[in-house]
Amino acid sequence: MKGLLITVLVLLGLLVAADRVGVVLAEDQVAAQVARQGQLAGEPDVDITGFPFLTQAVEGRYSDVRLALTAADLGLPEGGSAEVSLQGVQVPLSDVVGGQVSAIPVDRLAGRAALTYGLVSSQIDGDVELTREGDGVRVTRTVEVLGQSIRLTAAGQVALDGQDLVIDVQQASGAGIDVPDVLLEAAQDLLDVRYTIPALPLGLQLTGLETTDTGIDVTVAATDVVLE
Repeated sequence: MKGLLITVLVLLGLLVAADRVGVVLAEDQVAAQVARQGQLAGEPDVDITGFPFLTQAVEGRYSDVRLALTAADLGLPEGGSAEVSLQGVQVPLSDVVGGQVSAIPVDRLAGRAALTYGLVSSQIDGDVELTREGDGVRVTRTVEVLGQSIRLTAAGQVALDGQDLVIDVQQASGAGIDVPDVLLEAAQDLLDVRYTIPALPLGLQLTGLETTDTGIDVTVAATDVVLE
């Protein structure tokens, strides 16, 4: 009886080891494929959820594969990251074992990309500073108006206009200085911000946004994607 128990434990250990080796191989294949398809600067971290992995592998279908991308992976100069969930991923076991994954059909992609205020500010022309203001954003920048260079500040709401992130400000004021009303009225529109978010990989489309203490989070989604 004792010998049988030891044998069962050994077999279970081998199965678990094989399961973990298999998931690592699959995660490496998916990471390489995503990096090529998305033309990324680096390979993302990949986590194939669910245990055991081998039952999913035999079926060739994975319910949830999660990607984590850093600013370096995305080719951003600073302050950005993204997390994407690939749902309904189809990868035959024979392709994984042979290291020949040429196409990965995915039912749905959903994720969130975090853009820090510093990153967005650095992509806008001029001396711009963005900070959180309630459920919106405060914009502070130096503008040229009526022959004068003045630094103004105003709060506004953030919205999506297609691929553009738009901040429409209201009630501009001088940033630490008194500014005549005539200059404020003439300069307020110059504080409005329009930032075109770079084209997203994997066919992802922008679906919403939210301001946070550190930046602006945008949600993304796509359906019926084939990584090839």
